[in-house]
Formats: sequence, structure tokens, C-alpha cells
Amino acid sequence: MEPADQNDPRAAVEASPEPPDLGAEEALNQALELGQELFEQGTTLFDSLLRPWNFYQLCIAAGLVLIAILLRRLLGPRIRAWMASREGWPKWRMRVLVVVHRRLMPIFFVILIWLAVWIMREATWPSRSYLLGIIAELATAWLFVVFVTRLIRSPVMRTLVRYGAWIYVTLAILNARDEAAQILDSVGFQLGDVRLSLLLVVQGIVILAALVTGARFISGTTAARVQANEDISPSMRVLVVKAVQVLLYGAAFFIGLRAIGVDLTGLAVLSGAIGVGLGFGLQKVVSNLVSGVIILLDKSIKPGDVISLGDTFGWINTLGARYASVVTRDGREYLIPNEDLITNQVVNWSHSNEFVRLDIYFGTAYHDDPHSVREIAIEAAKGVDRVLGFRPPVCHIVGFGDSSVDYILRFWIRDPTGGLTNIRGNVYLALWDAFREHGISIPFPQREVKVLEGSRLETRQAD
Repeated sequence: MEPADQNDPRAAVEASPEPPDLGAEEALNQALELGQELFEQGTTLFDSLLRPWNFYQLCIAAGLVLIAILLRRLLGPRIRAWMASREGWPKWRMRVLVVVHRRLMPIFFVILIWLAVWIMREATWPSRSYLLGIIAELATAWLFVVFVTRLIRSPVMRTLVRYGAWIYVTLAILNARDEAAQILDSVGFQLGDVRLSLLLVVQGIVILAALVTGARFISGTTAARVQANEDISPSMRVLVVKAVQVLLYGAAFFIGLRAIGVDLTGLAVLSGAIGVGLGFGLQKVVSNLVSGVIILLDKSIKPGDVISLGDTFGWINTLGARYASVVTRDGREYLIPNEDLITNQVVNWSHSNEFVRLDIYFGTAYHDDPHSVREIAIEAAKGVDRVLGFRPPVCHIVGFGDSSVDYILRFWIRDPTGGLTNIRGNVYLALWDAFREHGISIPFPQREVKVLEGSRLETRQAD
């Protein structure tokens, strides 16, 4: 065999073990060459569409679109009326019907075009229905992508995944994935030891979107099952749901980075910088996060508890990572930081049990018999709804005032979520009615003015 000529460029390429690195100019030239090649292929495809049989297939596809639109207008109202009559169906089934009803036109088109492809393949040569087959595959794939992406709740994520999937299936059906990948890979730049290209960015977005969507679906399903489990306490349910969400989203993020070839060892420096930033600028945020975890672990406060913090009285609606939502009786929702629930004095009216004792004060005249007053007050409190009978009310004298004998009436309730002011008001009304019925008076302060002997009382008329 003769030795290879050193001046022959083909011999130099065959002798080199690895291709040389392309510079920015060479990468740009390669991208332009690929673009020109695709443009030539597109021109050839356009010229082929003008051929008689291909043009006829395009006309058939356009006619099927018109027929699908007419079927949508004719059958759409009837299907909607039939859906309205399905009152006893579950919500998930009705949602599926709503999604299908909104996509009636493409569904009819897919059915009609596959029927047309089958008829033409039976009646003519396969080449006479080749273009219709491609259109049918594209329409079916696009429709399938629409239904699958409806499972994504986030509108932004749903749009990104939907358009990305449409582009991918279109390139796959048209056998243009390799050319598109070469063009995207040729557009990039060198960042240290890693070369970032447009293809790598697109792959990263698609992989991260798919992983985050899967993590969100799994976390939502897990949260629904945990919340429905009555054997787990409310605070532990919140803690389990938060832990599952952190693990799933964290795993999705790191797996996505590894899938696109990012070296995670470089994140050590970034995590150190983030730690310094947390130490100086995010002290309150971190304190609230840690306080929220402590509250969930020690179960001191859980959703549904009735608490008092300062002038705020209400029940815990939700426990978040940074704050607790407290809803008051007047419908206001206060977002209290978790740190305040740890450092301040909190009255939990339903921590260990739901029984709450309430006290009200009143006074009667000195000429009323205190023994009768106590018995009447106790009987009046017993007749009020929400006042517990197996923990009977008690009434005691607490002092002799300037104008009245002062009493305290104590009674128990077991539903503080129903309010405290309203039950006190009902007991006061019951005392008022009982005292009027038995002739017991409620005095008020009186003042007497005495004119001393030798003094004169003068009156003056206003000018």
C-alpha cells in the first residue's frame, strides 16, 4: 500500500484521531450550510406539492377541514346539551367531556382524514395518499399532545411543553430531527470546560419541564392522599406534604442538570455563597422557615386550632413555610409570621382539648337575696345553647361594690370556633330575662347632692 500523500487533505482527515475544534467562524459557516441545505429541501418539497396528485391531496385535506368545522357547528350544541343532562357524573368525567368538546373540530378532522387515507390506499396506489398520511400523522400527534398537556396545571409550563412537543413531533414525522439538531448544536459558545449550545439549552428546558411536571403531579397526588388520611394529625400532614414537595422538586432539579451534562461539583461554591447571603440578608426568612418546621414537629399549633395572639383571635386556616393564616370571626385573614408564634405568648384555646371556660361579671342590688341570685344565674346559663350541661355553670360572689353585690358566672363550651363574644352575649341576655322575671334589679351608680345649712342656691339665667 502506498503511503498517503501529505498534501492530500482527505489523508490528513483520515490520519487524525479526533476532529479539530471548530472556531466561532467555522461553526457559523456550518450553520449557514445546514440552513442552506434545509432551504433547498424546503424548495424541493414546495415544488413537489405543486404536482397534480400532491395538489389533489392538499385540496382533499382542506375539504376535510371544512367538513370538520361544519360537523362541529352541527353536533357541538347537541353534545353540549347532552353534557348538561349528566348531573350525577363525577367532576373529573365532566372535565374530560369539556376538554373533548373544546377539541371537537380537530377530533373530527383526525377521524375524517384517516378514513380518507384508508379509502385512497384501498382504491389507488399508496403513493397517491402519501401526503395525506403525513398530514394525518401530524394532526393525530398534535391532538395527542394537546390532551396530554392538559394534565399540567401551570399555564406557562403547559404552553412551553405543548409548543416544544409540537415542534419535536413535527420534526420527527418529517424526518428532520438530525438536521435541526445540527443547526442548534452549531450555535453556541465555550464557557470554561463546558460548551453551551442552543441544542443543550433546549434539551435542558424540555427535560427540566418534564421532570418538574412529573414532580408536581406526584406531589399533588401524594398531598391529596395524605390530607385524606385521618390517622395522621393535621400538623404532620402539612409536614409530610412539605417534605415530599422539597424532595421531589430538588430531585427533579438535580436530575435535570445531570441529564444535560452539567457538573454539579461546581454548585459547592454557589451553595457557599448562598449560605453567606442567607446569614446576612435573609435572617428573618430563615427564622420563619425554621420556626415553621418547629411548629409542625412539636404540634403546638395545627390547622383548625383557635388561637389568640395579642388582639387577634381566630382559627388557624393553613400553616405555610413562612407564615400561618389566621381567620377571624369578621372574615379577616391575618398572615402571622411563624417566628411570632414561637417567640410571643400564644393562647391556644383548643391545644389539648376543645373545652373552654368563659367568665362573665355582673352585679345586683343589695336588697336582693344573694342565694337566689346565684341559683337564678346558674339556671339561666344552663338554658343557653352551647353551654355544657355535664360541666354545670357556677356562680360566686367576688365582692361588695359601691352600688351592687358583684358576682362572677363561669360556664364551659366545647366549640370555640363558633365564637366567644356571641356566647357571652347570649348568656347576658338570659340573665337579663331571668332577673326581670324574678324581680331582681341591676343597679347603677347614683349620686346625691346635699345643700348644707346656711348656704344659698342661686340660679342664673343665660344671656
